[in-house]
Amino acid sequence: MVAVLQRLTDWRFVRYLLASVGALAVDVGTFLALLSMGMWAAGASAFGYSLGIVAHWLMSSRAVFTGNVAERGAARTRQKALFVISALIGLALTTAIVWAGDTSGIDPRIAKLVAIFVSFFATWLLRSRVVFR
Repeated sequence: MVAVLQRLTDWRFVRYLLASVGALAVDVGTFLALLSMGMWAAGASAFGYSLGIVAHWLMSSRAVFTGNVAERGAARTRQKALFVISALIGLALTTAIVWAGDTSGIDPRIAKLVAIFVSFFATWLLRSRVVFR
């Protein structure tokens, strides 16, 4: 519990959480829209997450990790590549969890909720310790 309270006082984590909420709105809004149009749940989840990746990069690089964004050139390209790799890991986790839930007969929206939490913490760890280090 103490670790959770310490995280809440880490302003970078709070900004990351807010950026994640913005990206999540893009992700889940797209997911629900595509799901309502009859798209396969795992595909809708992957497409929504992909749009959320773009939104998250824009917010993370401009509002969360501002002091840790690499300058132009090779360093910036490397950082973007690491960000995309972290996003692809989150995408793989999300798609796999939604697919597994849907295949098991679980409502895809419930599976998406589980995937959101797993992906959030996995990408936070990667981005805070590797990408924007």
